[in-house]
Amino acid sequence: MNVSANRTNRTDPTDPTGSTDQTDQTDQIELAIGGMTCASCAARIEKKLNRMDGVTATVNYATEKAKVSFASGVTVEELVHQVEAAGYTAEPPRPPAPPEEGAPPEDDRLRGPRDRLLISAVLTVPVIVLAMVPAWQFTNWQWISLALAWPVVAYGAWPFHKAAWTNLRHGSSTMDTLVSVGTLAALGWSLYALLWGTAGVAGMTHPFELTVERTDGSGNIYLEAAAGVTTFLLAGRYFEVRAKRRAGSALRALLELGARDVAVLRADGREERVPVEQLAVGDSFVVRPGEKIATDGVVVEGSSAVDASMLTGESVPVEVGPGDAVTGATLNAGGRLVVRAVRIGADTQLARMARLVEEAQNGKAAVQRLADRVSAVFVPVVIALAVATLGFWLGNGAGPTAAFTAAVAVLIIACPCALGLATPTALLVGTGRGAQLGILIKGPEVLESTRRVDTVVLDKTGTVTTGRMTLQAVHAAEGEDADEVLRLAGILENASEHPIAQAVATAAAKTGGPLPAPGEFTNVPGLGVQGLVEDHAVLVGRPRLLADWALTPPTELERALAAAETEGHTAVAVAWDGQVRGVLTVADAIKESSPEAITRLRALGLTPILLTGDNRTAAASVARQVGIDAEHVIAEVLPKDKADVVARLQAEGKVVAMAGDGVNDAAALATADLGLAMGTGTDVAIEAADLTLVTGDLRAAADAIRLARRTLGTIKGNLFWAFGYNIAALPLAAAGLLTPMLAGAAMAFSSVFVVSNSLRLRTFRPAPAQAHAQ
Repeated sequence: MNVSANRTNRTDPTDPTGSTDQTDQTDQIELAIGGMTCASCAARIEKKLNRMDGVTATVNYATEKAKVSFASGVTVEELVHQVEAAGYTAEPPRPPAPPEEGAPPEDDRLRGPRDRLLISAVLTVPVIVLAMVPAWQFTNWQWISLALAWPVVAYGAWPFHKAAWTNLRHGSSTMDTLVSVGTLAALGWSLYALLWGTAGVAGMTHPFELTVERTDGSGNIYLEAAAGVTTFLLAGRYFEVRAKRRAGSALRALLELGARDVAVLRADGREERVPVEQLAVGDSFVVRPGEKIATDGVVVEGSSAVDASMLTGESVPVEVGPGDAVTGATLNAGGRLVVRAVRIGADTQLARMARLVEEAQNGKAAVQRLADRVSAVFVPVVIALAVATLGFWLGNGAGPTAAFTAAVAVLIIACPCALGLATPTALLVGTGRGAQLGILIKGPEVLESTRRVDTVVLDKTGTVTTGRMTLQAVHAAEGEDADEVLRLAGILENASEHPIAQAVATAAAKTGGPLPAPGEFTNVPGLGVQGLVEDHAVLVGRPRLLADWALTPPTELERALAAAETEGHTAVAVAWDGQVRGVLTVADAIKESSPEAITRLRALGLTPILLTGDNRTAAASVARQVGIDAEHVIAEVLPKDKADVVARLQAEGKVVAMAGDGVNDAAALATADLGLAMGTGTDVAIEAADLTLVTGDLRAAADAIRLARRTLGTIKGNLFWAFGYNIAALPLAAAGLLTPMLAGAAMAFSSVFVVSNSLRLRTFRPAPAQAHAQ
């Protein structure tokens, strides 16, 4: 077997050097598991694998995958052998192939259960109708019922019998054991009554009753129970498979979003259309209007509007031109573009999104582990209860029929399909819906974290603010034109690469059009720039640069400089021809959505804290504008100390979420109970976080927490229903108040309820944007 596994070295996330402990190497692999039929199967495989030295495994029944970490001394073949020894199959999952044209909409996994269900249902309906309506019980009707029912028990219930036999050979039992034993017992008793009792005589009838009467049972048959239970269970199994396919549709949709082929631009200028798999880093390719961008890259020629809604959820196209980054699978809605590929295959943002979704679906939260532990011991207990029920009824003078019926009902009602579906289905739907909204949930343990978080630490630059310097205000001296001050300053600053200079130049170009080149340009390090602009000797820089030229700002500009310093903004003076003409205020602009985001986080019961390496004045100004209390501002923090701040808050008893976007935030994101990374940030931050907000909009943090909490609430509701259903129904079945057929119907309904309740997460909507004035 040719298997490739990913080797990982465990590192300390708080170590800024990224040093690796070479002595703690593990391999990781994801195995596709075959043959599982219920949650007990997953629990059994997981237990088998975890018994191996150096192996940590998590098996998910919904995705039918095992995520295994194992020491270097363990081989993949040993892992596969361990799974096979448990009675199941294991192999590395194959990458999803793109759908072929003309391929059927449903695969064999869905078609098989559907066909088995349809055949069983056609045969079962007459059996149930004849048993329930005594007036329709014609002469020898019971033999017709037998002819219709035994194929259902033999063919329809074959998956249950096969799984029960496999488990029996390995000395264990699962939920399929209950189904197999119950249906075979009902069919066997009916055969006994027909062949050796009085049930086979011509003209035999018996009423359909909801209670058990104490009779010898020689005249009663339970073919409707054997066939009906099988069909109800098959219906639950079919809806389960369909639910898993629907719940995982977000992942499949992500994998299918990319382009199929691409027009590569060759050295001689000709275009050659090739499959996207043949695209290499550094290749230039052409994207025409209406085409998908093949992979992540940088525009080298042309300008256009790009529809990135599949990644960001924003409906407004983004204008791009030479030098702008574009993302694979987004749609070119405007002109012709030539793009240079910078990331391909598994390194693209689309592939990362799909991988994060799949990893989240493969994990399990603490609530799922509880369900697995319960189901692992549930079957033996139920079988013992069924035997005890049989003995109790017989010991109290009831006939074999009453005793047998109650025992079979116990076996059927106990099958916890709902228990097995409760967590994985909700997790699949929740993480899939999050991916569609640009919220990537890295692991299911995140769901537990969001419930407990009470404090959210926000990095300032790039999270609350845009992370880019922009012009905030232009203050002109008396008698001067503000536009002219900005234009002359912009022409001079356009020759500088400093972020502040570029902010001024960008604003000037937007106001006055293209900027010509200045003359005799000189950069004064740390102070500003000087040069000739349209025969004017222009200075743009800090007040110290003016002092070197013996220039003094007028009173109104002195006040503007002082006000900028008070707000924590950067102020540069503009002078020409020996006079100070104006002051420009530059700052890292606050994102328009940040004040509303803070309001939403507060509404969720979180206390926002602003964390920054910037000075206290600038930090206080930002906090005041977005609505964060002054006492919750932590400023002048070095990058390496951000994780210490988070740890200190945790030591005070707080459960901390951290939102950031930069490399300097990675350690803090990993230290926090819940890490929130801006999707517009660095790869390091994204890898260290638990949740990734693709849009970079802080409002999505509140939506992410709402979605995670709602998903957790759905899981708990599912588990409550599943546990409560079994706890309430088992005594009724043991007391003879439920016939086997009604027990099977109730059990199937429980599974359908759990699936339907989980699928409600697909309707989750982000909170509507509010006006900034609010």
